[in-house]
Amino acid sequence: MRTSGILLPITSLPSHYGIGCFDQEAYRFVDKLAAAKQTYWQILPLGITGYGDSPYQSFSTFAGNPYFISLDALVEKGWLAPEDLPAADVHADYVDYEYIYNHRYKLLEKAYQASHIADDEAFLAYCKDNAWWLDDYALFMAIKAQYDDESWLYWPNELRLRNSDALNAKREELADTICYHKFLQYMFWSQWYALKDYANKQGVKIIGDIPIYVAFDSSDVWGNPALFQLDEDVKPTAVAGVPPDGFSATGQLWGNPLYRWDEHKATHYQWWIARIAYCQKAYDVIRIDHFRGFDEYFSIPFGDETAVNGHWEKGPGYDLFKAIEEALGKLDVIAEDLGYLTDTVKQLVADCGYPGMKLLQFAFDSRDSSGANAYLPHNYTENSVVYTGTHDNETMMGWFESIKPEEKQALKDYLHTDEDDDATLLDMCIELIFSSVSKMCIVPMQDYLKLDNSARMNQPNTLGNNWMWRMGKDDFSDELIHHIRALTEKYHRI
Repeated sequence: MRTSGILLPITSLPSHYGIGCFDQEAYRFVDKLAAAKQTYWQILPLGITGYGDSPYQSFSTFAGNPYFISLDALVEKGWLAPEDLPAADVHADYVDYEYIYNHRYKLLEKAYQASHIADDEAFLAYCKDNAWWLDDYALFMAIKAQYDDESWLYWPNELRLRNSDALNAKREELADTICYHKFLQYMFWSQWYALKDYANKQGVKIIGDIPIYVAFDSSDVWGNPALFQLDEDVKPTAVAGVPPDGFSATGQLWGNPLYRWDEHKATHYQWWIARIAYCQKAYDVIRIDHFRGFDEYFSIPFGDETAVNGHWEKGPGYDLFKAIEEALGKLDVIAEDLGYLTDTVKQLVADCGYPGMKLLQFAFDSRDSSGANAYLPHNYTENSVVYTGTHDNETMMGWFESIKPEEKQALKDYLHTDEDDDATLLDMCIELIFSSVSKMCIVPMQDYLKLDNSARMNQPNTLGNNWMWRMGKDDFSDELIHHIRALTEKYHRI
């Protein structure tokens, strides 16, 4: 079955309160996807973010971002008053994370105090069902707040090293704050599952996105230090990233702690099985970022300022996915297998049977180290997912401006055109990937809107000015819906 979809992060949805969320605009977006006959809505990770605002660096791989909780829904419940809400259309065209951080939690805490949620049977059932991750997470966040949001690495030793008496004392001392953080997760996931259910009923499936790694400053690492490459003082011995390439002369230093794969194997990959099972419930399809890291991962000495001194280590390979699928059944996964791929990485993707990714930009951009051949549309296979670009790439309009003249000419030659208008050239590029044999075709909303790099979602290895772009309320117009629907019908991606 040939299908198509649109990539749009939750943060980028229109809303009245500074950031996209699970309000009526999210439901309207689903309606528009359905009207355009799109099968998929691809999003970025839903996790709660910290320093840098990256959804790929979350305080928990299981927790949702409270910013996405609909404030209108809290008003409907009587937990907030209309006059409590911020002025409409705060920074409508971008997310001001500092503003959101300084204002949103005050409103959410007010709603919590009005909710008397501790007496709610559904809330109590949620807490019981999710205690396996929620208890540690809520305690982690409560202690973190008490220590001015410092990383847990700098907490007192008895808390950092999880002394049971010290943790029990904090559970008693911070009981109300712990309940507050559980309330936020209850509201987040209740609203998300309602939105997902609505989308599914409209014929729209959700492609979720999970990072291969978790953040060091997370309840995941604090609660499970034996699963990560930490020393006896629970400091990382090595961290994640990728080596230098045509896009970055010093590589990318992500800073995430690396897994102790021997320990995961010894526990029959139970942590990973729990993680993927959780994602199976949250999404219809799971895109796993940096899939090549399961074959080999790049290890950078902790404390280095760049990735230059890193080296490759062997990962768990197919053994991990065999264990997961024995426990959960066949997975609906997209393997993000971009960049330079060794034969063993290719074999891992083939053994798993998951579709890999194809990026049109990489077919005509010499900065990509993997070479153009795999990304030229005539070389695609059916079991693949094709994109113009991803959240980490330039928008197509921005990309046209940054590639070399001879690379742009090569694209034109491939398209058999002398077209000089970039907007028209972009339409031709989108039609090119729609016409390909790839079973799924996903286009970022910025490319449908023909936006330049001011709408770029993320520039890897940089801090600031990322994850900020938002779609205007009227951007997904009836005219655009008709255009996408016609394209979808033309290439039988329905």
